[in-house]
Amino acid sequence: MSFAGYGLATVRVTAWVVAAAWTLRTFAAARGMPGVPDLLRTEFDVEPEGQPWVTVIVPARDEGPHILACLESLLAQDYAGIDVIAVDDRSTDDTGAVMEGLAERHWDRLRVIHVTELPAGWLGKTHALALAAREASVLRQPDFLLFTDADVVFREDALRRTLVYAVASRADHMVTMPTMLVRRWDEGVVLGFFQTFWTWAVRPWKVEDPKAIRDAVGVGAFNLVRRSAYLELGGFEAQKMDILEDFTLARRVKRAGLRQRIAFGRGLVTVHWASGAMGLVGVMTKNLFSAFRFHASLVVIACFWLAVFAVGPALGIWWQETRVASLIAVACVAWSYRMSGRHSNVAAWNFVFFPVGAGVFIFTLLRSMFVTLWQGGVWWRGTFYSLKELRREAGPMR
Repeated sequence: MSFAGYGLATVRVTAWVVAAAWTLRTFAAARGMPGVPDLLRTEFDVEPEGQPWVTVIVPARDEGPHILACLESLLAQDYAGIDVIAVDDRSTDDTGAVMEGLAERHWDRLRVIHVTELPAGWLGKTHALALAAREASVLRQPDFLLFTDADVVFREDALRRTLVYAVASRADHMVTMPTMLVRRWDEGVVLGFFQTFWTWAVRPWKVEDPKAIRDAVGVGAFNLVRRSAYLELGGFEAQKMDILEDFTLARRVKRAGLRQRIAFGRGLVTVHWASGAMGLVGVMTKNLFSAFRFHASLVVIACFWLAVFAVGPALGIWWQETRVASLIAVACVAWSYRMSGRHSNVAAWNFVFFPVGAGVFIFTLLRSMFVTLWQGGVWWRGTFYSLKELRREAGPMR
């Protein structure tokens, strides 16, 4: 067989391998996703057993436009057993003043901590989270700690419904998946790809399985942790320099054999991640490389995989030799969009932009890598961290 013949055979085989992989993963999702609880169901519209106390921790740096809506939504929760600790992490805008103004009206439920200097060896966010968690243990010794972000808004029953499931399932770590607000069509392109690609990285239906160590979910918008589990893990003191602190915490929970839970609830927890596709690119640029523990070879492999599995089928439907296999893969993509669309604001028809979203994601991965390597590190919350110290603290991929 000639070289051209081998090349043609390789393309055909690859197309069918991609189609088979998409088919297996899509059918697995179709079987597994209905088992992930939807907190909007009436069975969760009750009071949690035992009325556990929750301290919500909100770190913020220069979040003046968002922090008021976040804190007001937390203080408006229809569950009485909560208090809030807001951390002003060296803000240069009116974030701290907004916090203090609200605390004056809710002095019994909202406490404000101001960080003016960052200790050596810490990222700003992990330091703020750890500081507030220690304060919570002194003030209330709550049953649960909820770590969230300053641009998140909570529906009034979000915490109550989450706690019902967390208590009933004896969760040590619980994530209520946030609903991404889509304000522009190009945001839907990127977010639609992201939510479908996510089921390749993590199988949500396997999160509760203690044997599925790699299927761990941590989301900065909503990380509910039992305080006893948090202390058992060593808190954020054990991951002082971790950029993806939410995901790392989730992986530590799974590796420790603690009980991890996940649930959907469209509209319970909402966040507008960034404005437009390029805004999303900018947000992801600063942290995507860290997901690969700053290994360039892993980024290159990931980009190649994305090109084959996400862009390849869209190209393959135009060539007769790979058309059938590619149509099977595209049909699976459309099905995946339909399944994930039940819990998001991304309409199923956005599947037609899947290869475009993949292209944007590949660009963002490479951009994150090149920017970090060119800078020799990462700017994070106004502080520069060298690549050498970040790699040292990140450790190996596990």
